[in-house]
Amino acid sequence: MIDWPILLLAVIAVSTVIMALVQIGMIIYGARLARRVDLVVGRVEQEIDPVLGKVQEISADAARATKLAATQVERLDQVMARLARRVEETVDAAKVIVTPARLGLGLLDGLRAIFAADSRSGDGQTTGAESKEKEDNEASFVG
Repeated sequence: MIDWPILLLAVIAVSTVIMALVQIGMIIYGARLARRVDLVVGRVEQEIDPVLGKVQEISADAARATKLAATQVERLDQVMARLARRVEETVDAAKVIVTPARLGLGLLDGLRAIFAADSRSGDGQTTGAESKEKEDNEASFVG
């Protein structure tokens, strides 16, 4: 007959040896995998370092360009503010000049009307050629 305790003990011993071999295989496979991953990481770092350098240069250039653009916008804002202020000053100066000029023109128109009325109420004896000449002169002074 079969001695069951010894058979079960032998089965346990064989399964323990198999589990140990599987664990050793996993350790060896893990070590190889770690080595391969380390090589891939090294290659990726070698390939990416120049790209990262270029990205940093581009980022620095973009920051510089942004700073310059902001400076230019501030300068443009100052120029536009100065221009608006000068336009306002010019408009104010034009008002100061135009108002007295209008008054002066009104005065001249009044004097013309006075002289025209005075010349019409004169002696009243003008020839046809003289009256035509007066009408032409009066038409040219329409203001």
